[in-house]
Amino acid sequence: GGGGGLLALSDAKPPEAVKFLASSEAENRKKRVVVLGTGWAGTSFLKNLKNSSYDVKVISPRNYFAFTPLLPSVTCGTVEARSIVEPIRRIVKMKNVDISFWEAECLSIDPVNKKVYCQSSQDTNLNGKEEFSVEYDYLVIAVGARSNTFNIPGVVEHAHFLKEVEDAQRIRRTVIDCFERADLPTLSDEERKRILHFVIVGGGPTGVEFAAELHDHVNEDLVKLYPKAEGLVKITLLEATDHILNMFDKRITVFAEEKFQRDGIVLKTGSMVTKVTETEISTKGIKSGEVTSVPYGMVVWSTGIGTRPLIADFMKKIGQGNRRVLATDEWLRVDGTNNVYALGDCASINQRKVMEDIAAIFKKADKDGSGTLTVKEMQEAVGDIVERYPQVELYLKNKQMKSIADLLVNTKGDKAKESIELNIEDFKAALSEVDSQMKFLPATAQVAAQQGTYLADCFNRMEECEKNPEGPPRFRGEGRHRFHPFRYKHLGQFAPLGGEQTAAQLPGDWVSIGHSTQWLWYSVYASKQVSWRTRALVVSDWIRRFVFGRDSSRI
Repeated sequence: GGGGGLLALSDAKPPEAVKFLASSEAENRKKRVVVLGTGWAGTSFLKNLKNSSYDVKVISPRNYFAFTPLLPSVTCGTVEARSIVEPIRRIVKMKNVDISFWEAECLSIDPVNKKVYCQSSQDTNLNGKEEFSVEYDYLVIAVGARSNTFNIPGVVEHAHFLKEVEDAQRIRRTVIDCFERADLPTLSDEERKRILHFVIVGGGPTGVEFAAELHDHVNEDLVKLYPKAEGLVKITLLEATDHILNMFDKRITVFAEEKFQRDGIVLKTGSMVTKVTETEISTKGIKSGEVTSVPYGMVVWSTGIGTRPLIADFMKKIGQGNRRVLATDEWLRVDGTNNVYALGDCASINQRKVMEDIAAIFKKADKDGSGTLTVKEMQEAVGDIVERYPQVELYLKNKQMKSIADLLVNTKGDKAKESIELNIEDFKAALSEVDSQMKFLPATAQVAAQQGTYLADCFNRMEECEKNPEGPPRFRGEGRHRFHPFRYKHLGQFAPLGGEQTAAQLPGDWVSIGHSTQWLWYSVYASKQVSWRTRALVVSDWIRRFVFGRDSSRI
C-alpha cells in the first residue's frame, strides 16, 4: 500500500519536489486532534467541539457513550442497559466538524513522534488483530480508570466489578442465577444461605446505591417469585473506613446507616478484605486485627480506581513514573508535554502552590519596583492571583475575610489599611498558610463532563486566543496565558438509598433526604441524558418498573 506509492513518487520526481509537496500539504491540511476514550470527558469534548478547522479521530474500544450513574439501576433491571447508551457515531454525526471514529484500543503513546499505536478490539471485531498507528497534532487522553483491586488475591477471578455496562449485565444475570440455584431441590439450607449471601465491598456512592437497588429488587420482586428464599437472603456491605458515604455530609451518612440497619442490610465498617476464594471472602478488622471468613454467593467490588496500563506506560515516558494518575496543569495540559491534554479519571490537576511562586508574584504585583507592596497595588493584583491560585479564595472564605487586604491587615496588626506597606517577608507570612486549602477534584462524571466542555471551548477559540490571550498574566514569564484556567463548579451529588428515598447534598451545604429528593433525582438524571432517545427510554423504563416491577428473566 502506502510504501509502494511513496517509492513510485520518489522515482518520478526529484527529492526537492517530494519535500515541497509534503510541506504544502502540511500547510493546507487541518490540524489533527486524536481523542482517546468515549466516556464522560471524551464525549462532552466531542459534543461541544464546534471549530471545523480540526480533523478529529476518536479511538475507543466502546462505540458508545454510557450514562454510568444509572449502572446500579441496570444491575437489577430497573433500567435496561440499552436505555443508557448512545452510539458515538450518532452523537458526532450531527456536527459540522470532521470527526471519524475507530473502534480500537490504544496500546501505547509515543510523545516524541506524536503517534498513538492502536489495535482493533479483538473481543468484538471478529477476532481481528489489526494494528495501526495514528499521528496527531493534539492528543486528548480521556481513557478513564479501571477498578482498583489493591492486588488482593482472588478479586479479579471471583468478584464482579461495576464500571462498565457489561459488568452491570453480568451482575444482573448472576443475581438471578443465585436465586435459581438456591431454589433447586437437592440443596441444604446451609448451602442456600451461602448462595443467597450478597457481599458488596466499598461504601462509596456506587456500592451504597447497588446495595439499595439489590435490597429493593429482592423484597419487591424476587421474594414473591422465589418463596423458598424468604428469610435466607442476606446483603452485607463492607467498608474499610469507619463510615459509609464518607464524601457526604454527616447527616446523610447517619441517615443512610440507620436506614440500612432498618432494612436488614448488614454494615461492616472498619473491615478490610484480605482474600476472596470461590465460596468465601476473608476480612480483617482494622482495629481488632482479627481475620474472619464468610461464605458468599456473589461479591461486587466497588472500591475506587486504579491506573490503566496505557497511562502507567505513558507516565514512565514523560517522567511522571511514580504517580497514580497523569499530572496536568490548570489548563488540562499534561505536565512535561506541549500538545497532549488529559481529563477525567485518568488525570488530576497539579495546582501550583503560591509559596513556589511567591517571589514572582511579589515582583509582578510591585508595579513601581519599590520593593514594598501597598494595599492599592495588592488590590490591583488580587484578581489575577485568585484566578491563578484558587486556594487563595478558599482560604479567605474559610477565614471569613472579604478581601486580601483583610489578610494583610491581620499580618500588620491594626495600622490604617491605606498606609500599610509589605516587604516580601511580610507578604510571605500573610500567604504562608494559603496552600493548606489545595483541593483535589473527585473522580466523578461531573468533573469529567465539565473538563470536556472546558477543553472543547479552548479548542474552539484556540486561534483567536493566540492573538488576544484572555487568561491571567504569566507570573514566571512575560505576557498572559491564552485561556482562563479550568474551574470546577460543584453542582451537588445524590445517593439513592432504596425504598424510593434519596439523599442529596447540594451547593451551600444544602442537605435534603427523602421521597421528594427521589423525584428530584429522577428529574435531574432524565435531564442529564445525552439525547432525547435515551431520555425517552429511561423514563419509560421507570414507568414500566412502577407498573410491572422488575423483570427477572435470565437473558
